[in-house]
Amino acid sequence: MNIGKTQIILGFMITCLLASPAAVAGADWNMFHENAQHTGYIDQAADFTPTVWYFSTQGAITSSPAILNKIAYFGSEEGHVYAVNLEDGTKLWDYKTDGAIISSPAISGDYLYIGSTDGYLYAQDIKNGNVKWKYKTGNSIESSPLVYNDTIYVGSNDGRIYAIDISNGTKKWEYNTGNAVRSSPVISGDTLLVGSDDSKIYALDIATGNKTWEYTTGDKIESSPAVMNDMVYVGSDDGKAYAINITDGTLVWNYDMGKPVASSPTIDTNDNSLFIGADNGKVLCLDTRNGEEKWNYTASGAVKSTPAIFDNKIVFGSSGGTVYIVNKYNGNEEWTYNPGYGVINYAIESSPAVYGNMIYIGAGDGSFYALNNDKMNGPTSVYAYYLGGAAIIIIALLIVVRAIRNRRKKEE
Repeated sequence: MNIGKTQIILGFMITCLLASPAAVAGADWNMFHENAQHTGYIDQAADFTPTVWYFSTQGAITSSPAILNKIAYFGSEEGHVYAVNLEDGTKLWDYKTDGAIISSPAISGDYLYIGSTDGYLYAQDIKNGNVKWKYKTGNSIESSPLVYNDTIYVGSNDGRIYAIDISNGTKKWEYNTGNAVRSSPVISGDTLLVGSDDSKIYALDIATGNKTWEYTTGDKIESSPAVMNDMVYVGSDDGKAYAINITDGTLVWNYDMGKPVASSPTIDTNDNSLFIGADNGKVLCLDTRNGEEKWNYTASGAVKSTPAIFDNKIVFGSSGGTVYIVNKYNGNEEWTYNPGYGVINYAIESSPAVYGNMIYIGAGDGSFYALNNDKMNGPTSVYAYYLGGAAIIIIALLIVVRAIRNRRKKEE
């Protein structure tokens, strides 16, 4: 059911019942989750005033935000791309495509690049959302584009990886994997690395698109790879996390997580730690050198969100509707936020962005949330009013029932 309709119906039911007796400024995020390590963190500007808030759209938000000059850019599954002020959650502009937005935006210079399930890759002016150009692929784009020098690299559900000229939207090359490419590419040196639903991870020459090597896992790869020290790390729907030699594509190690791994790995370069989630709700910290488990944490639902690292913590969402903040050294829970208060739960599959002490994340209820880590709190969501109204109704009904019983006793 449409999210807006769900909220209207809930509000209408409560109203009816109550009437009866009985929600680094200037940093340029040029790839999914900020960098090759997917740390998802940038320093907060000195003049930034943090406040908690939520911004509502009419579709689930699985797109992850890009941040530039205290503005968050993200998409919603109702087809809009949004620019929202980070300080107070006010909308600056939005643009409607003809498909759902699952892809996460990339920013370079004055333009934002994002894919839509209408099959187009859009280049938009970050000031107003005006489209400079758009490039049509053969199917939906769920992959998040990567901007590198004068080229945009992105996957499409038509099975191809595209290299597009950033200035005019013309194609430089394409490579056909044979199945949908939902994974988002990364670059190491002159090599582009990306997964495909054909179960393979590919290493391609960034200039020509020629294949250097491929490695086959046991199932499709929706996870986006991360690279460090000549190693590429990625998850697969076969339930394993993989470490592969970036030079020749040979396996270094793998770790069986038990259920499909759509979450992308996040790497702490200072501690040789890799953080990744799985559909069984497990988030694991693995040693990047040998794949040994350091600790694990179990969330309330599948973890498709990619963790962000900040201070001594990581943050991620779950399909159980909760945002988790846990200690990155031991996996101990620091605090959690559930906008549905454990009663009205929508999946949180968007990957968070951390801006200083603030956490920004989208949710399946169509809201984009700003949380304050220092104060360990978030905004009072619209569901609090629904639940409060429901509680008042229940109490009123109990009072009415009790009054009726007492009256009947007296009449007897």
